[in-house]
Amino acid sequence: MSDNSANDTIDFASGMSAFEAKHFSRAAQLLSPFASEGNPEAQHRLAIMYQNGLGLAQHDGLAVRWMRAAAEQGYPIAQHGLGFMYLEGECVEKDPALAVEWFQKAADQGLVGSLTTLAMMYEEGNGIEQDLDKANELYRAAGFDR
Repeated sequence: MSDNSANDTIDFASGMSAFEAKHFSRAAQLLSPFASEGNPEAQHRLAIMYQNGLGLAQHDGLAVRWMRAAAEQGYPIAQHGLGFMYLEGECVEKDPALAVEWFQKAADQGLVGSLTTLAMMYEEGNGIEQDLDKANELYRAAGFDR
């Protein structure tokens, strides 16, 4: 990345636009320097590209590395993404209890998808002891009538 912050802003915006336009190879090229410097949005997008082989060769290890890097910085969508990886055993060994931890971190920041997923996990006793009262509380927090 250059030292010119205006160019960096343009490069980052171009990388995000390329991702949204499904020009994944270009997005990876533009976002990689930002991910390496710790930008959680860039890390999350790079993780998605590696996870799904979008513009890059599919690579479980790099998908987890970038998703975890963004999640550990408190980026809620990445926390949810990492939780999903552990819930489904995608790119990592399945670990519902660890999934609960990551979904909880995202839910604590108000991410509705994580609130809903946690509610279902409490309802089913998946990765955590079944607790229907807690499930209903989480459903309500996510905006559902329970």
